[in-house]
Amino acid sequence: MKRYPLALFDAFTDVAFGGSLAAVITAAATISDEQRRQIAREIGMPATAFVDDYGKDWVQAQFMSTVMELPMCGHGTLCLFTQLLESGVLQADRDVELRLPRANASVSLGTTAAGRYRVMLEIQPPRFVAAPADIDELPALLGLGTEALSPALPMEIARGDFIHLVVPLSGLAAMRKITPDFSAMIRFCHRHGIETIAVFCLETENPEMHLHVRDFCPAVGVSESAAAGTTNAALSGYLLRHALVATDRAAVTINAEQGLELGRPSSIQSLLELDGNGEIRRLQVGGVATRVFQGEINL
Repeated sequence: MKRYPLALFDAFTDVAFGGSLAAVITAAATISDEQRRQIAREIGMPATAFVDDYGKDWVQAQFMSTVMELPMCGHGTLCLFTQLLESGVLQADRDVELRLPRANASVSLGTTAAGRYRVMLEIQPPRFVAAPADIDELPALLGLGTEALSPALPMEIARGDFIHLVVPLSGLAAMRKITPDFSAMIRFCHRHGIETIAVFCLETENPEMHLHVRDFCPAVGVSESAAAGTTNAALSGYLLRHALVATDRAAVTINAEQGLELGRPSSIQSLLELDGNGEIRRLQVGGVATRVFQGEINL
C-alpha cells in the first residue's frame, strides 16, 4: 500500500466552509488514469487535482471531476497552487506555467494585503455565438417563467475551456426563485452541446460586487458550483461585449459573488487588460483558497 499526500480546500473564500471544494493530491505521477477516476469518485469533490511533477516555474497536473477529466479548472487551480505555496514548493510574486494534458496556462502567484496567497489563472478570452433558437424550455428547467429573463440582454453561448450558456436574469428576486430540474438539465446540455448554464444578474447582495452568479453544471458532474473561475471569466467577457463595464481604460476589475444560495459564499475576481480598441488582451480570474483538511490517501 502506498500513501499520497492529500489536502482539501475551499476555493474563492478566505474562511472555511465557503466557496467551492477541491482536493489536491501531490506526488501523483504513479497513480494510473483508472485510479484517478476512482479517487475522484470516492472523494466526491467538484474537482480533484493530481500534481504529477513541478519545477520552480512550472507545474504538471491533471483535474478530474466525478465523471470526467476537466480540461481546465479555475477553483482547482487556486487550491493546487495554494497547497504548493503553503508547503514551500513554490514562491509567490512570480508567474508559473500550469501544464495540463490538453492545454497550458499562465498562473500569477502573489499575496493579498492580509498576507494570504493569491492565485490568478490566465484564461483565453471566450468566443461568443448566438444561443440556439430552440431553447424555449430553459426557463422551465430553472423553475422560472420567461418574465424572469433580462429584457435587455440576450442569452448567448460562450466558448472557452468550457461551453457555457450565458443566461441573464432580471434581478435577485428571479435568482432566488430558481428550482432547477437537474435531470432535464443534463438532457438539455447534451442535446445542445453545452457544459454549464451560467445564470447571472447585475443586482447583488454585496454592494461591492458587480454581478451575482449561479452556475449549473450537472453535465460535467456538479449540480451547482459554489464558485467557478472559468465561468466567471466567460461572464466577464460577456459584460465587456455588451458594454456593461468601462472599455475606455487599460484594465478592468470585475468582482462576482456566487454560492450564496448554497450556503457557501464565494468571491471571484476577474482582471481584464484591454488594448486600445477595448478588446481583451489578457484575462485572469482568481482569488484565495482556504485549506480545511490535510492527510493522506492510501492506495
